[in-house]
Amino acid sequence: MKKLDYPGEPNAGMQNLMKMRVREILLVSSLYDSFMLAQDGQLNEVLLSEFVGLNMYQAPIITRTGDGKRALKLVKENPRIDLVITTMQMRDVGAKRLVNRIKKMRPDLPLIMLANETTEIHSLIKNGETELFDKIFLWQGDFRILLGIVKFIEDRWNVKADTEEVGVQSIILVEDNVKFYSSFLPLIYAEVMNHSLSLMRDGLNMADKLIRMRARPKILLCETYEEAWDYYKRYKKYVLGIITDIEFPRKGKKDPQAGAYFAKQVKAKSPDIPVLLQSFQPDVAEIAEAVGASFSRKDSPRLLDKLRRFMFDHLGFGSFVFRLPNSDSEVGSAGDLREFECQIADVPEESILFHGERNHFSTWLKTRTEFALAAELRPRKVEDYPSLEELRQDIIARLRKARHARNLHLIADFSPDKFDPESSFAHIGGGSMGGKARGLAFINHFINFYSIRDRFSDIQIFIPPAVVLCTDVFDHFMELNRLSEFAANADDDNEIVDRFLTAEFPSEYYSDLIATIRLMEYPLAVRSSSLLEDSRYQPFSGVYNTYMLPNNHPEPDVRLNELLIAIKRVYASIYLKNSKQYMKATPYLLEEEKMGVIIQKLTGCKHENRFYPDLSGVVRSHNFYSSKPMEPEDGIASVALGLGETVVAGGKTVKFCPSYPKHPIQYTSPRDFLEHTQSQFYALDLNNPICMSDMGKQYELPQFGLDAAEKDETLFNVGSTYSTENETIYDGLSRPGIRMVSFAPILKMDVFPLPEILEVMTFLGRKVMAGDVEIEFAANLSVPRGQPKEFSVLQMKPMVQHWDESSLEFDDIDKSEIICETDKILGVGVINNIHDIVTVDYVKFERSNTVEIAREIELFNARLLSEERPYLLIGFGRWGSADHWLGIPVTWDKISGAKVIVETGFKDMKVTPSQGAHFFHNLMSFKIGYFTVNPDHGEGFIDWDWLSSQPVHRKGEYVRQLRFEYPIDIKMNSHKNRGVIIKPDRMK
Repeated sequence: MKKLDYPGEPNAGMQNLMKMRVREILLVSSLYDSFMLAQDGQLNEVLLSEFVGLNMYQAPIITRTGDGKRALKLVKENPRIDLVITTMQMRDVGAKRLVNRIKKMRPDLPLIMLANETTEIHSLIKNGETELFDKIFLWQGDFRILLGIVKFIEDRWNVKADTEEVGVQSIILVEDNVKFYSSFLPLIYAEVMNHSLSLMRDGLNMADKLIRMRARPKILLCETYEEAWDYYKRYKKYVLGIITDIEFPRKGKKDPQAGAYFAKQVKAKSPDIPVLLQSFQPDVAEIAEAVGASFSRKDSPRLLDKLRRFMFDHLGFGSFVFRLPNSDSEVGSAGDLREFECQIADVPEESILFHGERNHFSTWLKTRTEFALAAELRPRKVEDYPSLEELRQDIIARLRKARHARNLHLIADFSPDKFDPESSFAHIGGGSMGGKARGLAFINHFINFYSIRDRFSDIQIFIPPAVVLCTDVFDHFMELNRLSEFAANADDDNEIVDRFLTAEFPSEYYSDLIATIRLMEYPLAVRSSSLLEDSRYQPFSGVYNTYMLPNNHPEPDVRLNELLIAIKRVYASIYLKNSKQYMKATPYLLEEEKMGVIIQKLTGCKHENRFYPDLSGVVRSHNFYSSKPMEPEDGIASVALGLGETVVAGGKTVKFCPSYPKHPIQYTSPRDFLEHTQSQFYALDLNNPICMSDMGKQYELPQFGLDAAEKDETLFNVGSTYSTENETIYDGLSRPGIRMVSFAPILKMDVFPLPEILEVMTFLGRKVMAGDVEIEFAANLSVPRGQPKEFSVLQMKPMVQHWDESSLEFDDIDKSEIICETDKILGVGVINNIHDIVTVDYVKFERSNTVEIAREIELFNARLLSEERPYLLIGFGRWGSADHWLGIPVTWDKISGAKVIVETGFKDMKVTPSQGAHFFHNLMSFKIGYFTVNPDHGEGFIDWDWLSSQPVHRKGEYVRQLRFEYPIDIKMNSHKNRGVIIKPDRMK
């Protein structure tokens, strides 16, 4: 091994660091998946920006294709492709077939699977396909996973040469769980890169700075004991630290004590190497203490923070903190070599003794790429010096010599001068924009890519202008106010909101926010955009808050204060009770979630004191309840007058198929239509802004009657008239009678090409996302003469469709054995582990009692969750509706333990499934079986007599819980439009 050069002189070996690099990456994915990784649709620019931001001069080029055959052609013809990353979404060639053919062509080419969800990983495991890939990673909302993948490959290639030539350090990470190492690696690399970036000022020139970046510690990811031990044996003199799970494969099988054994073996040979043991088992803390290692619980809400703290406290990242023996008190800190030298001269001798005996000085210097200086200090023992003062002076002399040999040197995207308040989309701060903002940016790209604006004359199709506060702003806010620990553990929503509202907002963002509020002189929507929102499998629909601001006060400072209150409330919504409950049902940690905020122009027009669009809605490219002539792939739209709260909250809407807009879907008679039609609409009251600074005040948009819409002349474009004389509906408002929202002028008289626009959007959306899509939109038809009508796209996300596609056959079942049967069913599969039914009492139910019923159901749900007993939930009306006259107004967290849900029509009114609501989206996310029955209208069957006759396990005023010894047998096949729930007696 070559002798290390003195730090004050050029290091010949340093120029040869990182010889092997990833030059080009082939990404095999849908356009949508690649866009989600990039936030703005340009993966090469994003990766280049990340590399340039970290002063790494060579960024790999990314070539994307969604075509497996083209991927094979590129691999064959382009030898510069050094890495292939593939997702599960491919149009023509399956992942297994693709990688097998690539391996035959180029056996040494690294192949990485980037899964969108743990469901995809389980599918690979189930099909025995994990061995096809060099490594599987999980995309969790942070585009820096690409950086982690690239560096993971490059570190494997270069570790041997860089260690032997220069003495570059390594961190050994032992973890066999894809989710955890996919979370750990971006964090570790981010800290390593940010730390390396902070060292740039130590560089003499650009070449020296780049060398320091290349000399960063390698991260060696291992999944087995043998792999980890091999790395340790090879590079034990250069191992900076070890982060290890407790349970992973050893000798070919899972060993629950493999991590403990590994830590013990390492500590026996290298007692000064820091080790962090991680486990779900709390008793591992004692094992860690016994071997001299640190410990972190993997189910801790602060897991990632503890990992970060380990890197700072034990691996030398960040400032060097001088401490006294047996004390946590800080006696000094140093951020660079000059400060370190000054502190060494001043701190007590006991501190020098404490750190010197543990080689803390050399560890910190190695992390700062001062390898030669660290190598000089590490072999020296405290006892080699006649006194501690002589040790102090020797360290100072060596530091001074090294420092004197060098000179310390060292797209704000939002710009007030360039931001156009009518069209721009910009961001403030660094980090991620979050899922919803990424989706908006993708829509902008999507609209331009397919020239959708040019397809409809006199219609402006656009994304409302917006400014996004990225997740770094959220991080800074949380750190500045020390809110993370409190918010993660607090269980009082009012207390959480109060703490966030009184917290200080980081001052460095004030100038940009003041400029934003001065430029955006119109009503605003302040929307959540968390890392995990709009993901493919757990989209977090309706979990976080949105606030709407009139933004019309004459004083900008007042408007800024209202904006800050809204931003803080969006931040707080991550930690509210319903959000935490939702998070528990996902594979994610609360700590992994971060919040971006979208400050966006609110679509609509001013009508006296009201501000709202003529229509808003949601369209889905797949209809789960289609009927002839419509096919499922023709899609379904739900639209309403006014702001979109009516649609997403499960209110009364008009449903139509964009391909068959004149074909009625849900109404059997004019009277039926009248009963289901919208009678109120949501709008922003410009004269009475909601006081959001009151922590106990519920944020609710006001509703107005249709008489206000008729006065505003917005009802003319969407309205009809019901004549009580002959019980007939007349299109338009020219006749006397009851006004109703029918959308007939649009759907039948073509006053606005809404069906055609939605058809184009869903067709192209399905194409670019390689799957079905859901789009939220709003439109302004009441525009000044001469101006184009407006269609604004507010959100586009993949539809959650991960039901088992297998064919399920039904045996002939006697009706006497059936609890419930329907042809309106969501879900595919068999469920046979449910022994409990929570049902609304058929006899006592009245629509006026639905609020109290919701409270009772919440109590039953909490008890069954604590008992870990999934249950079947049966009730009247539309579950999750914000209108308590239309259904039972539960939020998702109130029924989170239900595995199957049945909603049945009221005694006096038919119920229709709300495919556009957030509630419906969550049914899909968590694979909840969903039965809709209307026995009084000849749609399905439910045996109320049998349910009423069963013994009651627990009872409320309106809700009953039944418990059975044998399981209830539930069979569902939405592909064949049939679902049955079979009585447990049949199993006896």
